[in-house]
Amino acid sequence: MLLILLCVFIAVVFIQLIYYVLIFGKFAYAKPQKSTPKRIPVSVIVCAKNEEDHVREFVPMLATQDYPDFEIVLIDDASSDGTLDLFEEFEKQYANVRLVKVENNEAFWGNKKFAMTLGIKAAKKPYLLFTDADCRPQSNQWIMEMTSHFTQTKTIVLGYGAYDKLPGFLNKLIRFETLLTAVQYFSWAKIGKPYMGVGRNLAYKKEEFFNVNGFIDHMKIRSGDDDLFINQAATAANTAICWAKEGVTYSEPKKTWKEWFRQKRRHVSTAKHYKSFDKFQLGLFYTVQLSFFPLFAVLLAFQFQWIIVVSIIAFRYLFTWLTIGLAAGKLKEKDTIYFFPIMEIVLIWAQLNIFISNIFSKPVHWK
Repeated sequence: MLLILLCVFIAVVFIQLIYYVLIFGKFAYAKPQKSTPKRIPVSVIVCAKNEEDHVREFVPMLATQDYPDFEIVLIDDASSDGTLDLFEEFEKQYANVRLVKVENNEAFWGNKKFAMTLGIKAAKKPYLLFTDADCRPQSNQWIMEMTSHFTQTKTIVLGYGAYDKLPGFLNKLIRFETLLTAVQYFSWAKIGKPYMGVGRNLAYKKEEFFNVNGFIDHMKIRSGDDDLFINQAATAANTAICWAKEGVTYSEPKKTWKEWFRQKRRHVSTAKHYKSFDKFQLGLFYTVQLSFFPLFAVLLAFQFQWIIVVSIIAFRYLFTWLTIGLAAGKLKEKDTIYFFPIMEIVLIWAQLNIFISNIFSKPVHWK
C-alpha cells in the first residue's frame, strides 16, 4: 500500500511540474511586454450599485486619463444611495460622460448582466474597456496601455486587477490568491486556451459582445459577466493579455474573513459553467494541489523511502516557488510569496470549504 501511495505521490508531483513549469511558465518566464499605442476610440464602462463612497473619487480619476478619444459610460443599477446623484453631477461636469439609468426590472431583478447589456448598447465607441466602481487605475496611462494590445485580430485583452496592499495575513492571502488566479488565466491565454478574465480590468471590441449574443446564454446565472463571457467568446486567435504596470487597476480588498469567503463563493460558483476542458484542467490542478499534502504526510509518518520523499518535496517547492516568484515579480506582488508554503495550505483549505459550502447553499450575488 505504501508503495502505491509513493507512486501516486510521484504522479501528483509530476502533474504539478507540468502545470507550474510548462503551463504557468508561459507567463512566469515570458519576456517583458512591448506595446504600441493605438489611440483607438474607447468606451470605458463602469456599472455601479450603491457605490456612492467609491465613485466620488473614482470617476474623476477616469476623467483625467491621458487618452485622446474615450467616453465614460456610467451605469447606475437601481442604486438606493446617492450613486445616481453623483453620476448626474459627473455627467454635467465632464463632456465625455454618458449616463445609463437602470430601473428594477421584474424579469432581471438584481441582475448585473442586464444593466451591463444596457450600458454596452449605449456605448458609442467600437472598443470597450471595463472596470468596477471600487477600482482605480494604476496611472493615467491605463487606457493607453490596455488598448495598445489590440490588433486587427486581437479583439479581447485580459488585464490584471490587483488589490491594495494592507497590513495583515488576510490581505496577503487575498493578493496571493489573486496572483495565482492571474498566473493561470494569463498562462492558458498564452498557450491558446483562454478561459476567463476579471471585470476589474478587461477590454474587448464591441462586436465580440454581439457575436455571441451578449450574455444571453448565461443571463440567468447572476455572476459571470466577465469570466463566463470570456469563456464563451475568447479564442487563441482573438485574445491578448496585458500585465504592464501602467495597465493595472487596484481595488480595496475585503477586510474580514467572512466577507472574503462570501466573495470567493460567488466567484467559484461560476466555474461549473465553464467549457468542459476548462473545468477539467482547473479540477485536475486543484486535485493534485490538495492531494500533495496528505500523501507526503502519510509517507513521512511511516518513514517509507523518506529520503526519496523528502527529495521530491524539496524539488516540488523549488519549481513552484521559482515559477510563482517570477510571476509575482511581473505583477508587483513579491511580498505575497515570502510565506508561500503557509499561504498555499491556507488557500487550499479555504477553497475546499468554499466548494463544500456551495454544494449545500447558493452564494449571494450582485447587491
